[in-house]
Amino acid sequence: MEHLNISADPWFALGIVVFCLALSAFFSGAETALTAASRARMHALEKSGDQRAGLVNRLLMMKERFIGAMLIGNNVVNIGASAFTTSVLIQFFGAEGTIYATVVMSVLVIIFAEVMPKTIAITSPDRAALILSRPLSLVVALFGPLTMAVEALVRLFLYPFGIRIGANDAVLSATEELRGAVNLLHSEGGVETDAQKMFGGLLDLAELEVSDIMVHRTKMRTISADLPPEEIVKEVLASPHTRLPLWSESPDNIIGILHAKDLLRAYDAAGGKASQLDVRSIALEPWYVPDTTSLKDQLKAFLSKKLHVALVVDEYGEVMGLVTLEDILEEIVGDIRDEHDVRVQGLRAMPDGSVRVDGSVPIRDLNRAMDWNLPDEEATTIAGLVIHEAQTIPEMGQIFTFHSYRFEILRKSKNRIALLKITSLNKAKPNEKRLNS
Repeated sequence: MEHLNISADPWFALGIVVFCLALSAFFSGAETALTAASRARMHALEKSGDQRAGLVNRLLMMKERFIGAMLIGNNVVNIGASAFTTSVLIQFFGAEGTIYATVVMSVLVIIFAEVMPKTIAITSPDRAALILSRPLSLVVALFGPLTMAVEALVRLFLYPFGIRIGANDAVLSATEELRGAVNLLHSEGGVETDAQKMFGGLLDLAELEVSDIMVHRTKMRTISADLPPEEIVKEVLASPHTRLPLWSESPDNIIGILHAKDLLRAYDAAGGKASQLDVRSIALEPWYVPDTTSLKDQLKAFLSKKLHVALVVDEYGEVMGLVTLEDILEEIVGDIRDEHDVRVQGLRAMPDGSVRVDGSVPIRDLNRAMDWNLPDEEATTIAGLVIHEAQTIPEMGQIFTFHSYRFEILRKSKNRIALLKITSLNKAKPNEKRLNS
């Protein structure tokens, strides 16, 4: 049988090498495009009737088989092109042809079969995935039996090490993946800072509890139902809030929630005679919720009950504080302020750049007001954060540094930190006690 003389037709040899490199580029670019394509966009396109998006989604559902087919195809054409080039160059240069073939094929494969196609695919992965979806489906179907055999062999080799392919859950939860995607888009300039914060706040609703954002009972503005009606009307008018807890005999004995509009309607119906008002009958029945209720569940409860205020109680039924619908919405959209609101009660900025903060100010409120990022996982208030980090109840005048800020204890009330001065570490002097954060 007559053998083909490859050296006699260099153009044929060149054509074979170019064809193999083109196939290798196809496999490399296709793998990059599909792994980087947006699954959310593909699902949206499939629902709108795009058949190519449907093919992409099916390929991603059998990701192991798809990647296996790409690896098999890529390695076969790369090895084939290298072997073919080596045989040709050996005929021209002898034994030195092996070295020439290694250098030439390394350059060609790295540039034209790896870096270039992957760069093109990663710049527009969704578009590339849609364009390549049909030929990829044919390739995966063609290599299907071989890929299944390779998968079985890989599972067999990994079995002694306790690794089960496809048996493990994803490392990241759906929430963490969404948060990571938004943060990545923000770092690349695709999402504005405000939108990133709003999306992060929305995801935080399932992780935060009402005790994390409630107004502590020591900060609640309440009204005694035992006062004369005239005094109650004056206090309601002087308050920046429209809904106020009403108590009797003891501040811990909440008997209702007084709405300013309900009071004014009753006042008008009484002909402007406050002495004729029965404030207790006007007040709404108080609604109690456990302190461990998630903000997500509490938001749903607010919407279903069409209420705006709930009293937070601990496991013993003692009132811990108060949470409102506005408090939850502020976790998503930031501060909602009107002309009667105080920015943050107990917070005052100083001319030197420091801030004076009451110990009972919530960490999340301080972070929002100052655009800081103090951790709130271990404590709810600023005083609680200092005690947690110091592992002791500080004395007045003590200074601590952690989380890139300096905390100076200005005033104490018994065992409670009443007032602190917080300064950015860059503006602080380096001669204070440091704690490991």
